Amino acid sequence: MSTKKQTASTGAWKYVAWLSVLGTAGCVGLSLGLNYLLLLSDALTPFGRSVVTAALLPVIIGLPLFALLGWREVEIRRYRQELTRSGTYDHLTGCLNGAVFTSMIDRRAARPSGPRSGAFLVIHPEHLASINLRFGLGWGDEALRLIASAIRSSLRKDDLIGRIGNSMFGVFLPGATQQDAKEIGERVREAVGQIYFAPKGDKDVLTIRVGGVVFEHELAFEDMFRSAEELLWEAQDEADLALSHISN
Repeated sequence: MSTKKQTASTGAWKYVAWLSVLGTAGCVGLSLGLNYLLLLSDALTPFGRSVVTAALLPVIIGLPLFALLGWREVEIRRYRQELTRSGTYDHLTGCLNGAVFTSMIDRRAARPSGPRSGAFLVIHPEHLASINLRFGLGWGDEALRLIASAIRSSLRKDDLIGRIGNSMFGVFLPGATQQDAKEIGERVREAVGQIYFAPKGDKDVLTIRVGGVVFEHELAFEDMFRSAEELLWEAQDEADLALSHISN
């Protein structure tokens, strides 16, 4: 592996060296050719020829060179943005990926800036395994995308949503009261219920199960997730919205 990397590096440097040599030779040749042509012209004085040469050479050489460098810089920025996005967001649903979502919550909880109330919801799509078995994994992925979009459309501006499992979402609601959390949970469930989902022409209804906790001081992710997940499975059916208050 080390030998391959070394060979690739050597090849890259050879390319850079040849490009530098040939580019410089081309510039020198262009300069000599332009000066030779101007010497054949009787319409220009020596000073006029020097002015034309001084003006034309930077334009001929510099314009395409700086245009190329600018285009490369734009491409590099775009690649960096794509890398940042791929490392931050889940590629399937567009939500924060689990690691980033967890880290953001833990960093907030560690800030020594006084009491910060809020709520944390865990949302689990129902019957996803059945959709995968009946229609295939592609339709299961489509169901997840639609559910994630419905959740995002139901949240407030500063709320966070992350995909924290293969078929589970976490929603962090900073500053939310128990009533706020209940209303948002109901809004999410209603939005999911209104999704038009018809794999292979057969209309199917998407449903979710929601569990959550309300807290007075922001907690670490694991503490909130553990409590919310327990409530999630304690719900009698997907029509329930199980919420609990944590006094911390």
